[in-house]
Amino acid sequence: MTDIMAFATNFAFAGLLAGLALAFIRLCKGPSLADRVIALDLIAFITIGFIGVFTIYSNATAFMDIAITLALVAFLSTIAFARFIMRVPLSQSDADSGSNSGSKPGEEL
Repeated sequence: MTDIMAFATNFAFAGLLAGLALAFIRLCKGPSLADRVIALDLIAFITIGFIGVFTIYSNATAFMDIAITLALVAFLSTIAFARFIMRVPLSQSDADSGSNSGSKPGEEL
């Protein structure tokens, strides 16, 4: 591996680690359920990034199959979380403000 490639992979690992730390903070502090779901989705895709950079670093292409599988699972879990959020009843403060204007979850306004 050349010096430039080693520097690039180390830089990518550092950037992904910083992003992972920030996403974990958002996962813990997120004021709403949607913020936590997005942070969890981001953590999954940062993990895919780690696997991709490690594949380049180690020159072992078998890890790309794992990354593709994890991407599929992360996408499906995001869809499942979105459906779950749509089924959660509105809180009393949202109902009082009329933000939903009487429509059911999933209906277009």
